[in-house]
Amino acid sequence: MEIDGTLLTILGIAAGILILSGWVEQIYKGYKTKRLKDVSKFLMIFIASGSILWLIYGIIVEDVFIIGTNASGIALMMIVLGMKKTYDKRLRSQIKD
Repeated sequence: MEIDGTLLTILGIAAGILILSGWVEQIYKGYKTKRLKDVSKFLMIFIASGSILWLIYGIIVEDVFIIGTNASGIALMMIVLGMKKTYDKRLRSQIKD
């Protein structure tokens, strides 16, 4: 079965938007509440590892959608991880006081 290139492009763009929208929502919610204690560091590490492997794969097969989505996803995950570290540290210092 042959799939039209335009359909594949739309599919790739839609998949990227959906995946990245979840991270944007998490960043917004975390920034608003200043809390990310329910976000698992281990989940973030596993997802980041998978994204890095997908990024390498995308580079090897020269697929701009895979590269763009995973590079953006890694950047957004780093933001969430940085926010989590900052907010968790702040929460621990408030508990000590």
